[in-house]
Amino acid sequence: MKKLRVLDLSSNQLSGDLPSSFSSLESLEYLSLSDNNFDGSFSLNPLTNLTNLKLFKLSSRSHTIQVKMESTWQPNFQLSVVVLRFCSLEKIPSFLLYQKKLRLVDLSSNNLSGNIPTWLLTNNPELEVLQLQNNSFTIFPIPTMVHNLQIFDFSANNIGKFPDKMDHALPNLVRLNGSNNGFQGYFPTSIGEMKNISFLDLSYNNFSGKLPRSFVTGCVSIMFLKLSHNKFSGRFLPRETNFPSLDVLRMDNNLFTGNIGGGLSNSTMLRILDMSNNGLSGAIPRWLFEFPYLDYVLISNNFLEGTIPPSLLGMPFLSFLDLSGNQFSGALPSHVDSELGIYMFLHNNNFTGPIPDTLLKSVQILDLRNNKLSGSIPQFDDTQSINILLLKGNNLTGSIPRELCDLSNVRLLDLSDNKLNGVIPSCLSNLSFGRLQEDAMALNIPPSFLQTSLEMELYKSTFLVDKIEVDRSTYQETEIKFAAKQRYDSYSGRSEFSEGILRLMYGMDLSNNELSGVIPTELGDLLKLRTLNLSHNSLLGSIPSSFSKLIDVESLDLSHNMLQGSIPQLLSSLTSLAVFDVSSNNLSGIIPQGRQFNTFEEESYLGNPLLCGPPTSRSCETNKSPEEADNGQEEEDDKAAIDMMVFYFSTASIYVTALIGVLVLMCFDCPWRRAWLRIVDAFIASAKHVLP
Repeated sequence: MKKLRVLDLSSNQLSGDLPSSFSSLESLEYLSLSDNNFDGSFSLNPLTNLTNLKLFKLSSRSHTIQVKMESTWQPNFQLSVVVLRFCSLEKIPSFLLYQKKLRLVDLSSNNLSGNIPTWLLTNNPELEVLQLQNNSFTIFPIPTMVHNLQIFDFSANNIGKFPDKMDHALPNLVRLNGSNNGFQGYFPTSIGEMKNISFLDLSYNNFSGKLPRSFVTGCVSIMFLKLSHNKFSGRFLPRETNFPSLDVLRMDNNLFTGNIGGGLSNSTMLRILDMSNNGLSGAIPRWLFEFPYLDYVLISNNFLEGTIPPSLLGMPFLSFLDLSGNQFSGALPSHVDSELGIYMFLHNNNFTGPIPDTLLKSVQILDLRNNKLSGSIPQFDDTQSINILLLKGNNLTGSIPRELCDLSNVRLLDLSDNKLNGVIPSCLSNLSFGRLQEDAMALNIPPSFLQTSLEMELYKSTFLVDKIEVDRSTYQETEIKFAAKQRYDSYSGRSEFSEGILRLMYGMDLSNNELSGVIPTELGDLLKLRTLNLSHNSLLGSIPSSFSKLIDVESLDLSHNMLQGSIPQLLSSLTSLAVFDVSSNNLSGIIPQGRQFNTFEEESYLGNPLLCGPPTSRSCETNKSPEEADNGQEEEDDKAAIDMMVFYFSTASIYVTALIGVLVLMCFDCPWRRAWLRIVDAFIASAKHVLP
């Protein structure tokens, strides 16, 4: 293939080394070997004579590849793009010293340490993209020359001090990522002089103090700003803030206090706003409702108060609202105008009153846990697409409505810690707890493409489109805390459930209510359930043997009820079961053994004095089957019944015989009969004398 110019073998399962025949691909310009299974030593020598090679990518999923090259290796090509990710590099490849036309260098996720190599900038005046994240660099010496670098990512290193005068050496930076470095001190004022910067991420550092005025008024081109997980303090953003192009703002997990001022009032293009985990107080500002494109609003875990203005839920593009962990009160909004379905987190507040039926029309996630809501569970219909419904810790009363069974997409249902009564509807088996369809419209990431033109400008833009769009489409990770395995765990995933552990979680919690009646056997048809909690109710009857069909269940809690009968032996087939609790019931018989049941402690069975066998200390009669034991009990009951009949008949016959004997003797006239009658007359006379 002497004329081959493009060879893309990325994202396969290739291993081994480069064959020597690669040296004959004299026309090759584009070579991508990224995302394969290369392991061990990997030599680049077959590329030495490829004089036309301009783009080279190499990475391995095994993360154990060792790129091998001689220290004096001088290839005959001049690269424009070089990507060496996950190559276990401990020092900068020496062949890069001879490259003078580089425009993109990616050495991320290696073991590089020491100083960031400024000679890459000096030797390559056309370098536009430098990616060094996930290494162990400790110092970034600012180059003495002015460079045209536009994208610089040195996140996740060990650079403790932010480099001074970066604005002088790199005045044309458009994207800067210095997150996860442990930077200390105040916000670097030099950034305020970078007029072209549009993407800035300094999250997960130890910056403190207030944001400088030069920054909030000077960086007018900023579109993506992430300063979360630092120690910034003072007012959230001063009124003079001038970010007219701001699209994404993440300032969560800092020490900002006071009311949310008007610093963002001119950022009308804002789509994502995250101010959670600060010390903000007051009410939600009204100017926020005027942002036409606002999509994500996160102001959780602050000290905000007041009611939720109806206009907040009237914004047409709002899809994610998290106001949890504040001091909001009053009634819930009556409706939501979102067309695509909203994820709404209002838990841990002081909302009162009923849950409006109309609120659920356009909601996909509704978390109202730990409020002061009252009334009954609202009526649902089969047109509602709610996926997660969490109503724990309120004052809800009444029965579980049968309309709840029409919610075919539910994956997490938590109605615990309320005052619900009545029976558990058997139609809850209609809840599919099925896997959600991925929202194809949730992400709009254009795929990588390679047109027929092989100009290096296209190589560069192809790579950058992928990188920039992924960064800006990472939106919000949804985190749900749900009680499973007798503890609260966090289950996270992307908002559309296409990634993360949350998409695998299915659970139902009806514990701590006043439910009665038997457990419907139909609940055994919820095949994807991973946790089922029916504890602390007044449930009767036996444990359904149909629960043996819950092959994915990891936690099954039926404790503190009034269940009777034996524990079905079929439950021992549940190989995923990690937590099983039937304590404080009226169960009897032999505890099943085998598989997971051999791992459960005695605490799982406390409060059932008629249960026997391991892990309890009560032994069972091994020579009797349950049928024999029942027959023996029946025989003893029959004997007891016969003995009582004999007692009754003998007592009656003795009484009748004695009475007849006395009457017969009284019929004869003899001295002892007259003596007996005188005694009786004397007794009657003395009794009359004593009684008044």
